[in-house]
Order: sequence, then structure tokens, then C-alpha cells
Amino acid sequence: MMKAKFWRQGEPYVWATGMALALVLFLTITLLSVVIANGAAIFWPQPVALAELTDGSRVLGEISQQQKRPQSEEQRYQFKTGNREMYSLDFRWVDASAIKRLSHPARVTVLERLENGNFYGYLREIRAPQLNLPAATGDTALAQALTAIAPQQAEIEQLNDTIAELNYRLEQVQNKLAGLRHQRGADPARLEALAAEERTLKGRFDELATRLADQRSALNQHEAVFIDASGTEKVIALADIVRAYQPNTMGVWQKSGYYLTRLRELFTEDPRESNTEGGLFPAIFGTIMLVFLMSIVSFPIGVVAGVYLREYAKEGVLVKMVRIAVNNLAGIPSIVYGIFGLGFFVYGIGSSIDQLFFAERLPNPTFGTGGILWASLTLGLLTVPVVIVATEEALGAIPPGIREGSQALAATKFQTLTKLLLPMASPGILTGFILAMARAAGEVAPLMITGVVKLAPALPLDGHFPYLHLDRKFMHLGFHIYDIGFQSPNVEASKPMVYVTTLLLILIVLLMTSTAIYLRNKMRKHYAVVDV
Repeated sequence: MMKAKFWRQGEPYVWATGMALALVLFLTITLLSVVIANGAAIFWPQPVALAELTDGSRVLGEISQQQKRPQSEEQRYQFKTGNREMYSLDFRWVDASAIKRLSHPARVTVLERLENGNFYGYLREIRAPQLNLPAATGDTALAQALTAIAPQQAEIEQLNDTIAELNYRLEQVQNKLAGLRHQRGADPARLEALAAEERTLKGRFDELATRLADQRSALNQHEAVFIDASGTEKVIALADIVRAYQPNTMGVWQKSGYYLTRLRELFTEDPRESNTEGGLFPAIFGTIMLVFLMSIVSFPIGVVAGVYLREYAKEGVLVKMVRIAVNNLAGIPSIVYGIFGLGFFVYGIGSSIDQLFFAERLPNPTFGTGGILWASLTLGLLTVPVVIVATEEALGAIPPGIREGSQALAATKFQTLTKLLLPMASPGILTGFILAMARAAGEVAPLMITGVVKLAPALPLDGHFPYLHLDRKFMHLGFHIYDIGFQSPNVEASKPMVYVTTLLLILIVLLMTSTAIYLRNKMRKHYAVVDV
């Protein structure tokens, strides 16, 4: 009797549902733990070990992994040896039985460089007679030399900014000139004035480019001589060194300062070393801007469509077919939307815009190529079905008595909708929008063919009129993960940045969805009395 009652009341289904929820939570926590454990600690300075091998050779680097050999109980270590231009690879496996002595030298220096990854070695001398450095040795001499070249580096950076600004002005003048030449009966005086301005800008550009080359040549004359573990000498230009430190002598506070410096670089600087080093600011900016533009497209369209289907459309075969189509669209693979966006937005609308408004620039496309506008519209179409379904469900959950009572008090259908139904349904609508936004933030496939790039030359938002450049290509955290994780020739070296980018993308999605959930909860509390 009790057994029959147990099955009749549905207790097994309750237990199965609880177990499924527990499994999902366990997998989610495991995923987050793996990402956090591997992503949050990579900026912490690791000790550098020197392994003296039984064959007389030496290996210097960070011990990144420690494991047993396959089909054997013997221990082995993975050393991050860096010095890529000398050893070709950044990592090397060494068996524990082959290590005669393992130590952590205090004088070993780690260099983060613009190219070729880290360098591990010992400073021998500084070759920079023009800097007039005070007498110093070791790490102090290197720090003084890097500080001494900072003004020259700042001047070169300023020259780069000036050249970029000049290049932008030159491009604008050339576009105006092309536009006038494309017109019939253009003013010859205006053409000559623009041509003269173009020649002036080109002359100024060549002058600054020559000056920049001279300053870089002068800066590259300042060098530091290092030796690696085997005693091989390596000459490194000071300008190629991003930062230098000695992790084996650093205390907790020094390591904390280094960690914060790397975090600041991550959020404010551009990528370098094929996107495996440096910062992620362009990718962060592109991800947030893409989601923002997508929201402007998908949210209003989805809500209006959902309201029409629920409140105004007459039930019939056509409405049923539309609902079936909407539900099916929500399950279509994202790459299909990408192909549609490429054909309809880029090659269709974009090419038409170029022919109508930018004909003088053809065959170079302006809007007839991938850009953040077309990527946002494509993602907007991808997420609209989710918002439509959520809007319909939220409006359908409101008791019919609310509508009847409002109309009994002489309110119109539109007044009932705007004053009662939409405010009461807003928490449910926002729930659908949160799901759509979270999905869009992680999509990669449709972006790859509608505007995302490995490295964007400029942000879609800058200080030049019209300030928002929707035709520009952009970077995205999801594509950044794909690029460095699956397209990098050095997988092991790019693995830390994969975890960091993944963690950052998760945090951004959590921040945006948490904000939306907070607003939804406030609205739910505000209309709780009406709901009752």
C-alpha cells in the first residue's frame, strides 16, 4: 500500500529532478573551479628552477607540470624554458631520474618581451653608453637602464599617435577627393585644394615616419647581454623588454604588486605576441559593445512580436505556424544565422549602401564587408525567438481577471496593456532577455563571418566624428579563446591566456546578467501587490 502511494504521489520523479539539479550544479561548480584555478593564478610569479642533469646539461625555467610517465611510475617535470628563439620550443619534459640536482638560483632573471615569449637567464652586462648610467650591477643596473629609456619610448609612442592621427586625416581627405572626382562637374578649385592638402599630409607623414625609424634605430642600440643556463650569450634590445623581475628573491608584497600590475595590463592594454600575452581591452570592449547593440535590436523587436502574438493576433492556422516557426528558430544552429547575416546583411544591404552612398570608394567596401553592425544584427536575429517566447509566456501567465477588470473600468485594450499587463509581465520578459543576452555573449560561429577579427586596428568607438563607427571590425573574447586555443602554433604557451580569457568572459556574462536579474527582482517587488 505504502509502495503504491509512493509511486502514485510521484516521489521518484521528485528525487530524479533533485538528482538532476544536483548533477548540473556539480558540473557547473567543477567547470568554474577548473577555470578559476587555472586562470586566476597565472599572473602570480612562479619560482624558477635550475635542473642539473646527469648528462652534464642544464635546464632553467618554471616547473609548470609534474606527473607520472604513461605506463610507468617514474616522475617527470615539465619546464617552461622560454628562450624560444634559442630552443624553438617554450616547454621541455625532463624525467626525475635524469635530474642530478634541482635548485632555485637567486640571481636568475625573467624577462617578459614583446616577441619570442619569456627569457630565463642571468644578466652579464648593459651595453648603453649613451644613457650615462650610474655604476650598478645585476638587477639594479637593468632597472636603471629600463627607466633611462622610458622617455625615449614615450616619445616614440607619442610619434605613433601623431602618425595615426595624421593617417586618419589623410584617409578623410582622400575620401573627399575620391567623392569629388566621382561627381560630374566638380569644382576644379576644390579639387586642387584637396589635392594640395593631400600632398602636404603625405609629406608630413613621410617626415614623421623617417623620424620614427631614426628614433627606433637609436633606441635599439641600447642592449643587455644575458646568458642562459648553458652559458650561451644572448643580446637583447632594452626596447624589447616589457618588464624584468627575479621571482626567486621576491617577497609576498612584491609578488602582489607584480600581480596587480599584470591585472591592470590585462584590462587596459592591447594584446601582443600573437594575442598570447599582453592585455585584452579591445576584446572586452568589443564584447560589451556587441551585446549592447544586439540588445537594442532584439529586445524591442522580440517584445513587440510577443505582445502582438499574445494580445492582438487572432488564433488560427497562420498564428500557429508563426509560433511553430519561432520555436524552431530558437533551436537552429548559430552558424546558420551567420550565413544568413553574411548573405543578407553584408552582401545584400551592405553592398547596396556602398553603391548608394560610398560609390567613390568602390571596389574597396565600406559596409559591404563584415563589421560590428552586421554582427550585432545577426546576433539580434538569433536571440529574438527567445525574447518572443518569454514575452508570450509572461503575458499568458497573467490571470484573465486582470484584463476583464481593467476593461470593465472602461480602460482601452492599449491602456490595459501598457499600464497593467506589460509591467506585470516585465519580470518574465527580462528573464527571457537575460537568457538571450547570456547566449549572445558566448557565440562565436556567426561572428567569424560577420565582422570579428584576430586583431582590430581601431575600436568601433573613438574621438573622431561620427564617434560610433559601425562599419569597423572588432575583437571578441569568445573568438579570442578560439583563436589562441585552436589556431595558435604553440598550444602550451597559449593555454594560460585561454583560461584567463574564459574566466573574464564568464565574469562579464555574470556581471551583465546579475544587473538584469537585480532589475527584474526590483520590478517583481514593485508589482507584487498588483500581482496579488
